[in-house]
Amino acid sequence: MCGRYTLTVDPAELREMLELGELPPDLQPRYNIAPTQNVPVVTSAADRKVELFHWGLIPSWAKDPSMSGRMINARAETLHEKPAYRVPFARKRCLVLADGFFEWQPVDKSKRPHYIQLKSREPFAFAGLWDHWTSAQGEEKNTCTIVTCEPNELMSRVHNRMPVILDRATMWEWLEPAANPVALRALLVPYAGAMMAHPVSRLVNSPQNDSPECVKPEKA
Repeated sequence: MCGRYTLTVDPAELREMLELGELPPDLQPRYNIAPTQNVPVVTSAADRKVELFHWGLIPSWAKDPSMSGRMINARAETLHEKPAYRVPFARKRCLVLADGFFEWQPVDKSKRPHYIQLKSREPFAFAGLWDHWTSAQGEEKNTCTIVTCEPNELMSRVHNRMPVILDRATMWEWLEPAANPVALRALLVPYAGAMMAHPVSRLVNSPQNDSPECVKPEKA
């Protein structure tokens, strides 16, 4: 699962490092991005424009948005089977921009939050899916979900799932319109590069907290 993440890098630096296109004018560093908030995504490898989508997929056919909170993640193993994900997997893939994420490790009778990054601390993208939803009243909303997979060795010590991480070598392959399903599924694997994790304060448990304190290391 991926229920919280960060994008702390300066927007201008993010654009240069990931070779992105136009950025939203109000994009700011974030230290505790939570479901139902607007998150930065890229849907096209042609213009690489960054847009803000609602985190929590609402399928285009949904009668109301209530399912959004339950659809913040999509399991890589069943994207091609689930009604909500079949069409987005085929036609509406996106990159969800990030530079770290949180996961909660069971400890005794509680859960301890950890912050996970690439060892390089560089930004990357989660593999995502998106859809466009219109309410009966005509309200329109672009929404997205983050794809998850089995954990790599580091993540297996913290949790039994992890988000699919795409780096600069693979992120644009995910957006390739002509990519076949076999090639796409080959990208949905545990990240093989160097990563690091450290315990953090339970401040991150509340979405109201969005400051550098959320990612500050704490003693285990």
